[in-house]
Amino acid sequence: MRGSRTLCLVLTLLGPTGAPVAARGAEPWNIPHEKPVTLKGRVVDALCHLKGRCAPDCGAGKRQLGLVLANGAFRLAAKSNIDFAGAIPDLIGYCGREIEADGLLIENPAITLFFVQGVRVDPQSPFIPADRFRSQWEARHGKADEWWRADPEANRLISENGPFGIRGLAPKPRP
Repeated sequence: MRGSRTLCLVLTLLGPTGAPVAARGAEPWNIPHEKPVTLKGRVVDALCHLKGRCAPDCGAGKRQLGLVLANGAFRLAAKSNIDFAGAIPDLIGYCGREIEADGLLIENPAITLFFVQGVRVDPQSPFIPADRFRSQWEARHGKADEWWRADPEANRLISENGPFGIRGLAPKPRP
């Protein structure tokens, strides 16, 4: 048994061609259809790429971002490593540039999304954790264990439109 584990480790580190493979850091989240991957591609404004509606600097942090891979495939960068936060703060500085992004690719029959957990430009460098959202949020609002419950904008929207985003629509009372 020990010999087969060693062989598996060697194959993992060297890959099928015998060339070294950079270790991935993507942490599984137990989401159906998830697959840890490292994608190489150019950071783009999703609306610009998909519809031709472009804004300077990928929308300056106000638009959804994604990666265009070498084969032309587009992957929407839907989330970062912070609960309920997108990957925009971690990717906006790379607008138009080639990067490697480590994370989870969720491919299910309805949609394909990429959850970014780390970013790097130089393949020899370690991945930079995709957690910039939290530090930016805390700089504006202070520390909070659950930022999404303490966020003033989220609380304002919930009070105006309800928890489902539709005025008058409320959760069923618990028994």
